[in-house]
This record gives sequence, structure tokens and C-alpha cells, in this order.
Amino acid sequence: MKVFKVLLCAVLLFTFCLMQDAFAGNKWTRLVETSATVIEEVQEMPDMGIPESLMRDTQAIAIFPSTVSAGFGIGGKYGGGVILVRNEKSGQWSPPAVFTIAGGSIGWQIGGQATDIVLLFMSRRSIDGVLQGKIKLGADASVAAGPVGRSAAAATDVRFGGILSYSRTRGLFAGAKLEGDVITQNWGGNKGIYGEKISADDILLEKDVEMPECANDLIKILSDY
Repeated sequence: MKVFKVLLCAVLLFTFCLMQDAFAGNKWTRLVETSATVIEEVQEMPDMGIPESLMRDTQAIAIFPSTVSAGFGIGGKYGGGVILVRNEKSGQWSPPAVFTIAGGSIGWQIGGQATDIVLLFMSRRSIDGVLQGKIKLGADASVAAGPVGRSAAAATDVRFGGILSYSRTRGLFAGAKLEGDVITQNWGGNKGIYGEKISADDILLEKDVEMPECANDLIKILSDY
């Protein structure tokens, strides 16, 4: 068990360092801008994007660009991303709040890769855990691999009160299994964008901040649905 913890910590430290390099400079605004690029590229994939009916119906969306996974027998995952919540009455999107996603795994694996992760929150209830600051997928909130393709019919049987998950690695886009991964709000990231210590709840629901300029492209892309 001690060996497992040491190796897992080493993997997470390694991936954290990679993330730091990836978002060097004004890393938090770049994270928001990169999130817009991920959604745009995913939806432009011929017949392989997220069904547009699900994009229209989702109550919130999480985007984690270039989440780093690495391991040697024991694996770890770490990445930064943003979550936005749609207003039930107006349909408008909230400003983005910064979160991290992390997880570990045991089994044969070696090397590392970067994966874009997208989560669709299909009910207000599925958002509650996120607003409390931390959730474990599959435990605090149900999660299932989401369908791909433009057809609305493809999404008919998967509208439920949980979270639909997607991943893109090396150009391949598909539903993802993320049970056990933990999502936590990143106070430092939110302060980096808004210039003050502010909670995800205040950003996503109370809207105590103005929409940052770095989110303009992301809001435009999401609003198209």
C-alpha cells in the first residue's frame, strides 16, 4: 500500500508539472480559450461530435483540455478545466469556473498521453455536488459514457439525471468511463481569472462576476446550440 501511494504521488506530481508547463504564462485565461477550441474541434468532427440534442439539453458543461495521464503499472490522471452552467429561464451561460480532475488506476499501463475530456450535466441535481466544491464520479454523481454522432435519435435513450462523459485522444473521440475520478474547484484558478477569491457557486449561480473577455469565444460556441 505504501508503494502504491508513493508511485501514485510521483505520477500525479509528474502530470502536475506537465500541466504547469502547458499553461505557462497567463495560464488560466489560456485554459478558458483552449476549452473553446476543444469544443469547436470536437463538434466539427464529421459524424463524430456530441449529439446536438444533448448539447441543447445539457444543464452544465465541463471541459478539461489536455488532461495528462501517465503510469508504469500504476497510473494517474490530472488536468485543469472549466465548468459553465446554463440559466434555466434565460438559457444563457454563466461565466466559467475553474476546476481540476484527478484519478488513479491499477493495471497494465506504461507511458503517458494527453486527453481532452468533456462532461455534460443532464440535470440540476447532477450539478449540486460540483457546487459543493468536490465530487467523485460514479459515487457522488452517476456518470456514463455518452453517445457520439449528430443524430438526435442516438441520444434518445441516454437522457437521464446524471453526467455523460466524452474523451478525445490522438484525434479519436468517444464516450469515456470516468468512474472514480474526482472533480474539485480550483480557488487559485478562479482568482487568476477574476482577480479575487471567489467560489464556484458564486461564479456559476450567483454570477457575482462579469463575463471575462477570455470566455467570449467559448460562450459564442456554446450559445450556437
